[in-house]
Amino acid sequence: MANVIVVGAQFGDEGKAKVTDLLAKNADFVVRYQGGANAGHTVVVDGDTYKFHLIPSGILYGGTTCILGPGMVIDPQAFIGELDALLKRGLDDSSLKVSACAHVTMPYHLAIDAAEEESRGAHKIGTTKRGIGPTYADKCARSGIRVEDLLSAEALRQKLDWLVPRKNVILERLYNLPPLDGKEILETYLAYGEKMRKYVCDTSAIIFQAVQQRKNILFEGAQGTLLDLDHGSYPYVTSSSPSAGGACVGAGVGPTIIDRVIGVSKAFMTRVGEGPFPTEQAGAIGEKLRQVGKAWAEVGVTTGRPRRCGWFDCVVGRYSVRINGLDCLAITKLDVLDEFDEIKICVAYRDCATGDVYKDLPSIAGSFGAMEPVFETFPGWQKSTSECRSYNDLPSAAQRYLNFIAEQLDVPVAIVSVGQKRDQTIIIEDPIHGPKRVLSRAAAGL
Repeated sequence: MANVIVVGAQFGDEGKAKVTDLLAKNADFVVRYQGGANAGHTVVVDGDTYKFHLIPSGILYGGTTCILGPGMVIDPQAFIGELDALLKRGLDDSSLKVSACAHVTMPYHLAIDAAEEESRGAHKIGTTKRGIGPTYADKCARSGIRVEDLLSAEALRQKLDWLVPRKNVILERLYNLPPLDGKEILETYLAYGEKMRKYVCDTSAIIFQAVQQRKNILFEGAQGTLLDLDHGSYPYVTSSSPSAGGACVGAGVGPTIIDRVIGVSKAFMTRVGEGPFPTEQAGAIGEKLRQVGKAWAEVGVTTGRPRRCGWFDCVVGRYSVRINGLDCLAITKLDVLDEFDEIKICVAYRDCATGDVYKDLPSIAGSFGAMEPVFETFPGWQKSTSECRSYNDLPSAAQRYLNFIAEQLDVPVAIVSVGQKRDQTIIIEDPIHGPKRVLSRAAAGL
């Protein structure tokens, strides 16, 4: 299988879990490299639905080692609750590993996250209120608590004695909230540490050994490229690097071991929370995209918030190809478009003020929200694709739609999902051993 990164190529919620689940069948290791309980991944197996937030979806395959990497932020309560639920369903946790270096989401992170978001009023970012931003902020400020600290009463006590009084000042004086009890936090999180102890280790060393043994490693990201802290629609982003480059830092590996990068995109576009969304359809079309098919209702797995829906955006797609170095695409939820008589694809942006047209994402982030989409319109196929199992089974109009996306983004479409079930998947090209993408002559300026 080689060493492969699966990355969201849009605003998150692209259906990465299904693609990861599909590829994990042949993986020896599945590594989650960033984010925390703000992620929401859904996998349907034999009619059973599994929802993941922290634990890699590869745990559904017995014998696959699943790693929560050092680039993650882990809420112990959420981790233990998710794990207990999976164990009750008969899943094996013997190959589950948690990085000792991953940072821990604490009660004050959750409280501050919620309070800060509420205080923004009309200027909310759209955070999931899972404490992610404040946890990463403490990590960058070098005052964070790591998983390894939960295993030592002295180490945790020392950090909490310094941290809790300072966090209480913020909670009490800035947000008029009650203070937290440091002793209670200490006892609670030491207990969490004991429950997590058997999973905690140096995961980077394990991955390095796996590379030396030529094992197949799948790196699983959360969120999407346009939510990347450095390369997304700032400030409406997450606090980590979900793009492909983040996999190396977040897992603790060098870039030379990566063989392939697979980008996951919906056949249309969605976004949860605030931020610019040029192709959003706020009326009947957006509502139809969100609601068509009970199993595919577009609500956030983590927050339950309705997703904003719109047409596929090739400007965002080209940007994602560039930022991630995508070798191929996995297109999900093609079946959601089955009922539409007309489908649109955004091929460029037009600046509402100047009239300038951009085929690539504008370099000035502040101008992103001032763009209007330039659409090309395609006839719908108005036939069910849910039973299609090969590219030739697809209606000709659906084939034209996929071919146009591949041409616009200059990368092949390797996988097409036409439903939630594992077998509702079309493999057009081997996503693992297919040819490496090289720059086209036009992209190379030749």
